[in-house]
Amino acid sequence: MYTDPATRAAAWVGRNDADMTDLNVLDTELETVRMANGGDAVGHVDGRVVFVRGALPGERVRVRIEDRSNDRFWRAVVTDVLDPAPDRVPPACEAAAHGAGCCDLSFVEPAAARRLKTGVTADVLRRIGPLTDDGLAAAGLFDEGVRALGPDGEGWRIRTRLFVDDQGRAGVHAWHASTVIVGHHCSAPLAGLVAGLDVERFTPGAEIVAVAGADGRHLAEIAPPEPVRGDRGDRRHVQRTRRSRAAARSTRMLGGAETVPHTVGDRTWDIGVNGFWQAHRAAPATYAATVVAMMENVDVDPAGTVAWDLYGGAGIYAGALLDNAAAQVHVVDSDAGAISAASTTFAGEARLRAHRGEVAETAVGLPSPDIVVLDPPRTGAGRAVIDMIAAADPRVVVHVGCDVGRFARDLAFLAERGYRVRALRAFDAFPGTHHVETIACLTR
Repeated sequence: MYTDPATRAAAWVGRNDADMTDLNVLDTELETVRMANGGDAVGHVDGRVVFVRGALPGERVRVRIEDRSNDRFWRAVVTDVLDPAPDRVPPACEAAAHGAGCCDLSFVEPAAARRLKTGVTADVLRRIGPLTDDGLAAAGLFDEGVRALGPDGEGWRIRTRLFVDDQGRAGVHAWHASTVIVGHHCSAPLAGLVAGLDVERFTPGAEIVAVAGADGRHLAEIAPPEPVRGDRGDRRHVQRTRRSRAAARSTRMLGGAETVPHTVGDRTWDIGVNGFWQAHRAAPATYAATVVAMMENVDVDPAGTVAWDLYGGAGIYAGALLDNAAAQVHVVDSDAGAISAASTTFAGEARLRAHRGEVAETAVGLPSPDIVVLDPPRTGAGRAVIDMIAAADPRVVVHVGCDVGRFARDLAFLAERGYRVRALRAFDAFPGTHHVETIACLTR
């Protein structure tokens, strides 16, 4: 019998003692049959679907049922692996093995994890998106499946965020909990990025941001959010807490400058230490090159082409479009820091215009596009933005998605408006986790 004590310990995180009455159900064995979107394996107990964290397809596992609130399915955590899958390996991430929510698939051989994620991506695109097996094959998803962004191994993350417990120690949040796991390192950060932080003491409740730039490490402490008074069980308290955490908080630099230089190709962007930049060190250049390559066989003349770079941030895709596919690019983003960085990087470049504002309202007044590239947040673009894009009638749309479910939904909206997927790529943007970055090129 294979037993992982750390996984057993993690199974108790978030446990509800009030549910400990039916031990035959709450502590049981099952066999898993497939992988689900979100990193869980799927099994069954008495005919009911159970999503199991910490399991792989084809395993016999002992689990503890932790959530029975849904009538259609339950959620469980592995306590013992009785019959392991061939691709199970000792967890590569020490923090995740001790209950942290960082690297939820670090116990899977990396190439095997990408195969699993390829299957999950295809399944979601069939169920939610507009694609069939033939369409997925024609678009190229299965040519390489989910692709690695670099050599397998640790140290791919160039920016990370740690959380400070009430004793001033920095660590990683526990899975779906506010508890901070300290003394156990995550395997994802670049070598040296969080070095020494485990022995330092910080402001309790603060967040520590570490970013590797072209000039070395930048380190900042983000002040704790304002405390929220009220009944902790009240829904309004939860909403107030979320607003408090999202509100602007003071930043104290602990090392390096407040802006971090990042270079892609011949351009350098200066991004605020707490601003957005892709976490994987190879992601910006790879995604930009993929966006351009996808349009190589599309009949668009760069000489007079207008492009929209929606949710464009600092303009990574805009730079690639100016270099390869467009005569004029309009970057739209609601983040003031990102638009400022874009304006600085492209200062003197008359072919680029940066616009700050919500995408659905701001893009309506722009010149009609031949090309639209959109890279929305995890919530996706949504119907209003997709309808706005379709009404502008671009010849080609390239959608970059960081949540495959919302990505598939947006592709379905585009299909309703007459667009079809010509090319599809998927990348292992966060190795050791269930996350996948997907890019699709669509034309009328």
